Amino acid sequence: MRSTAIFFVLISILSCTQQQENISEKVDEPSTIEKNNPSIPLTRIALGSCSHQDDDQSYWKHIAQQNPDLWIWLGDNIYGDSEDMGILKEKYTKLKTDSNYKAFEAVYPIIGIWDDHDFGVNDGGKDYPMKKASRDLMFDFLDVPNTHPAWQREGGHTAYTFGESDKKVKVILLDARYFRDSIGKVLVEPNKYQYAPNEEGDILGEEQWNWLEKELITSDAQVHLIGSGIQIIPEEHRFEKWANFPKARKRLFDIIAASGQENVILMSGDRHISEFSQLEIEGKEKPLYEFTSSGLTHTWGSIWKEENQHRVGDLTIAKSFGFIEIDWNSQPLSLTMKMFSTENGEVLQERKVVF
Repeated sequence: MRSTAIFFVLISILSCTQQQENISEKVDEPSTIEKNNPSIPLTRIALGSCSHQDDDQSYWKHIAQQNPDLWIWLGDNIYGDSEDMGILKEKYTKLKTDSNYKAFEAVYPIIGIWDDHDFGVNDGGKDYPMKKASRDLMFDFLDVPNTHPAWQREGGHTAYTFGESDKKVKVILLDARYFRDSIGKVLVEPNKYQYAPNEEGDILGEEQWNWLEKELITSDAQVHLIGSGIQIIPEEHRFEKWANFPKARKRLFDIIAASGQENVILMSGDRHISEFSQLEIEGKEKPLYEFTSSGLTHTWGSIWKEENQHRVGDLTIAKSFGFIEIDWNSQPLSLTMKMFSTENGEVLQERKVVF
């Protein structure tokens, strides 16, 4: 295993040494870390969620084969599920010291946000008593610099700007756990429940809403990627989703539309499936797309039909990671979203978005 990891690192370094040398990190403004690469724009972004630390982590070699400029965690990065911070820390350490992950992390920049299992409790929200300590463990795992102002505020949300001039990408990672209101369950048949909408409930909290609005309005990036652990566009399924909080979901869409930023892609995880969704929202000229990429180490144990009126393409029930490739030379600007198998690295599905 040690020799395999060393070989992987050497191969990765040969292809990415220049990228690693050019990446610099600094605190730029109250909510933004810039990892600027002056000579190479951020073009290839890998993303994914739901990686159990006890499962095989060899899939990182397939992600590295795509030579990403960046990896984005979208939640359930470990399965902690505890109020004991010693247990959460131990599970983060197990993933962070895995030879496959270490080899990847040594070469490629990594950012991310949590969902429920790394937050500390399944389907949890603002009432989780250890959320502050858990947030700190997540930041440690992600190597968020201790000088970054995110450490001084409540919640785990962060924003990152990459690139320069007319090839900037802004990644905004929303914390859909720390401030989220409670939600009730309704039993629809034996051993089967669904969440009942909390019509007035909130997800982000007022401070994070204001932060998000500022991040969008003041941005001069050409592409905006907004990440959330739970799905944003899909409405029909019975599990956690933004649609369980319709007022908050509408507020998010209204802020995106009012910002005037057209080139926006939503990202999500959580579901142990992957899919593309598309939605027309009021006040926005172009459709809003969501890339759900979930199931790095595990997916559904059985297959069932799941409706999503906004789905474009097919529902993918295979262990996979996501990839977004921006074509900076296209007019108008375009990007391609791809799903790759974590088992063999093959493309499972892709979709081109023209802005």
